[in-house]
Amino acid sequence: MVSAFDRIVIAVPHLAEAGDLYRQLLGIEPAGIERDGTARAWFALPNTVIELVQSPGKHPLIQGVVFASAGGKDVDRSIGNSRGLDIRQCSPDPGSACRVQLEDPGPGCLRVDHLVLRTADAAGCIDLFGRRLGIRLALDKTVPEWGGRMLFFRVGKLTLEIIESQGEPVAADHFWGLAYQCENLEQTARQLAGRGVSLSGIRPGRKPGSLVATVNSHCLGIPTLLLQPG
Repeated sequence: MVSAFDRIVIAVPHLAEAGDLYRQLLGIEPAGIERDGTARAWFALPNTVIELVQSPGKHPLIQGVVFASAGGKDVDRSIGNSRGLDIRQCSPDPGSACRVQLEDPGPGCLRVDHLVLRTADAAGCIDLFGRRLGIRLALDKTVPEWGGRMLFFRVGKLTLEIIESQGEPVAADHFWGLAYQCENLEQTARQLAGRGVSLSGIRPGRKPGSLVATVNSHCLGIPTLLLQPG
């Protein structure tokens, strides 16, 4: 049974450069890690870890997710699936070899609100994440103006938002974007501007009372949103 998002893995062609950009975006220092002979940088947020991993690919992309699970081991174990997604699990024990002791990011730090996955088969995703992995399906609705059918899986104070588009079909399931939550978007926007990060203007979000802004730089080309809940 999955208990939390242990890590969200982003593959990057230039780790040092990507680490510098994310240091400015997230406002925290990463921990340098080497596992299986591959260099990585871990950014510890209050509800998960963003892992940047050196990759031979030409462009950064969200490679996959590592879930914490009671049945997990100290070493990441791949979960085979028909969706073709890179999904792994590890032990939930923060003292295990799967984790490192990282400094508390402190109050006001960004946290991941949700991770977005695009699919051509919502039913197949329900089978994988809901039935097989045991993640709670908090909401299933179809909203054409938001893109189509939307599934919201919730675990460990983080949401996996899955979009089955009613328009142009998705060739293959893929993790598409990230949304970070903050307590005060105006204050966060000023802090990010001071670090050279460019944002769109602040606008109302989908939920009543919420505010959002699109991140225009330092996000490695990955669709990224900042969100202040209502």
